Amino acid sequence: MWLSDVSLVLPDRVVDHGALRIENGLIAEIREDGATMGHGIDCQGALVMPGFIDMHGDMIEVELEPRPGVDFPMEVALPHLDARLAAAGVTTAYAAVSFSRGAKLGERRSFEHTSQTIRKLHAMRAGCSVDHRIHARFDITFDNAVEVLHDLITEQLVDLVSVMDHTPGQGQYRDVERYIRQIAKNDGLSEVDARQRVTTRIAQGTRPQDVILSNLRAVSDLCRANGVALASHDDDTVAKAHLMADIGAVISEFPVTFEAAETAAQRGLLNAMGAPNAMRGQSYSGNLSAREAHTKGLLHILAADYHPAAMLAAVMALAETDPNGLAGSTALISTNPAQALGLMDRGRIATGLRADLVLVDRHPHARVMATLHGGRLVHTTGQLQALEQAAIVAA
Repeated sequence: MWLSDVSLVLPDRVVDHGALRIENGLIAEIREDGATMGHGIDCQGALVMPGFIDMHGDMIEVELEPRPGVDFPMEVALPHLDARLAAAGVTTAYAAVSFSRGAKLGERRSFEHTSQTIRKLHAMRAGCSVDHRIHARFDITFDNAVEVLHDLITEQLVDLVSVMDHTPGQGQYRDVERYIRQIAKNDGLSEVDARQRVTTRIAQGTRPQDVILSNLRAVSDLCRANGVALASHDDDTVAKAHLMADIGAVISEFPVTFEAAETAAQRGLLNAMGAPNAMRGQSYSGNLSAREAHTKGLLHILAADYHPAAMLAAVMALAETDPNGLAGSTALISTNPAQALGLMDRGRIATGLRADLVLVDRHPHARVMATLHGGRLVHTTGQLQALEQAAIVAA
């Protein structure tokens, strides 16, 4: 199949009036003169971008529990999320699921619940429209870290691990007073009750430094032995960024300060931040702005975080200031995450790679008009079929 008269977003430039041929699920040929030997679909200048690679999406937990205490079966939750991702242009999605020490047995983020979620998702993903992978988020204050992860990793059910510590007073919640006000507002508590809750969380989450280091090294060794990528989470100090580099992390997720992001980049980690942050121009929790990080050359990867539709909007916004324009900002959701996660068969528009592609209609504003996964159409607004029908009539 030929796609003609398209603007191809290549790794280093955008080629207007180009053409691309798909064969057996792969990109078979690229032409920069638009010629297709008289065949194909005239896409009338639509953008063709590499399929988006989302290395951190929190959506599956919300799909499984759309209201507190209301559990939905995976058979309902996953197909809905799958359709949302395809509609947003995501062709490879790392579902972020969390193990949290504070969760009670059977609750969301408990060992039992999260392990069950991972196994069900893994069993069902073959029938999905996009490539679903597992991103296990692990609370390093969870003392049984290695025991919890060992079986899942050795059974090859986990594709990425990130280590986090959400104890108030550091990381994402380093501003304790701001966090207290946030808890009071979100949960309808008085400031006194919110302060007591946060104080309790600090007491419960605090661990001796040697225990934290032991947990980090154990998880790192487990990932390294099984070829699973490791990411840090909410790096807030230079010291923490150095520590995470020392234990073998390849990604710094959501660094919360400029200094931590700069240190992580200097140590060779790729900084990943939320697309909603980049789209809005600010972090909802008051931490480092993704746009500021991008301006300083410290943003390498954009993740859906909690809203996959923000990925395209963020890329289009950052293209205006990226030194390499749209090609540079697109790398944040394609080439760079593919590199960090070892996905050598995707992430770029190049011959021989998977035909994971997103067609974008730029008028009047950018929106996904079609998504192809391995050359197969998995989402469309109907525009692509209309153009194909027009080509058949013309022929």
